[in-house]
Formats: sequence, C-alpha cells, structure tokens
Amino acid sequence: MEIKRLGSQPSKKGPAEWFTGSVRIDQPFQGTGPARVAGATVTFEPGARTAWHTHPLGQTLIVTAGCGWAQREGGPVEEIRPGDVVWFSPGEKHWHGATATTGMTHIAIAESLDGKVVDWMEQVTEEQFRR
Repeated sequence: MEIKRLGSQPSKKGPAEWFTGSVRIDQPFQGTGPARVAGATVTFEPGARTAWHTHPLGQTLIVTAGCGWAQREGGPVEEIRPGDVVWFSPGEKHWHGATATTGMTHIAIAESLDGKVVDWMEQVTEEQFRR
C-alpha cells in the first residue's frame, strides 16, 4: 500500500500549448507497471479550457466543483456539474474546461498505451468556446 499525502507533490500550471487561461494541475497518482492508469485533479478558472485532444484508451472525468463545459468533435457543448461523470471514448476528439463565468474542477483519469496518455491538438477558438 502507498499513501501520497495532500501537498506532497507541488501543483503545476497548465502549459499554454495545452490550455487556454489559468489552469492548475495536481497529479496525485501515476501508475507504475504493469498498471497503466494516471490521474490528475485539474482546476480551471473562468474561461479556461483544454486544447482539443484525444486519449488512446479513453478518458473519464469526475466533476468535483463548479460548472464547466465539455464537447466532443461534431457534438454540442454540454454543461457539466459536480457529481457528473464524463466518458470520452478512445480516440474521440474533445475538449473540456470552465464556463465563461464559473470555474470548474474535475478529476481526470486515463490509461497509457505504449507510454502515451494523450495526443494534444489545436486550441479551442473563442468562437467554439462561446458556442
């Protein structure tokens, strides 16, 4: 058994090439082989969001605070709230983040395939974000 205590790992700022706006990432767990799971708590300030991206084995989001938006390519922007669980299928192009006026926090869980957890793509435009 391993326990990682709150605050034992520093928070990181979401890199500008993967996020728009102010984003904080806390990565409390990264699986070690043979496990492939990785997870992070991600906090988005109002207006902040991911770039478009995919996950080779899919991604689960568990919304823990605030109000956010998520969208898969070709689909509508969906509102997500605390308690909601969002699943993106393997290879499904999508983005997620806060609304324009409300911050949002979620736990993101994904598995790696051949050492890769995510494929980052282009930024979400203001037009796409504002619906």
